[in-house]
Amino acid sequence: MNREKILVAEDNVIHRALLRELLELRGYEVLAACNSADVLDRIVECNPSLVLLDIEMPGLDGFSVIHQLRSNPHYGNLFVVALTAYRCDREITLAAGFDECITKPVDGCSLDPVLENYEISMAARHNLGLAEDLLHIH
Repeated sequence: MNREKILVAEDNVIHRALLRELLELRGYEVLAACNSADVLDRIVECNPSLVLLDIEMPGLDGFSVIHQLRSNPHYGNLFVVALTAYRCDREITLAAGFDECITKPVDGCSLDPVLENYEISMAARHNLGLAEDLLHIH
């Protein structure tokens, strides 16, 4: 069973509970944050491998949070998915630094392709790291 940590950063308690259930059913360990300050603290404390980040939360908006994360070399490769109640503008969210975008309310049909892309990205990053290690050995 997969026990990777996923941080769900969502101020709406119903959306947060739904995401928790969907992710736990898929074998992930789910952490939660309900505002931007909590998001940044939880990332530092828990080191999740994926963050589902609401665009409109109390405090800093999701675009400000992703800017802070991408500006920090330690979190530059963290996989971050934008959550929005409005139609997801993929070009804008990707240009801002998000890896994916999902429109709420989230269901399994919208979540599974994002998780698949996340898993592929993590495997590619792992393989790139192995290749870099091999280059340094020789």
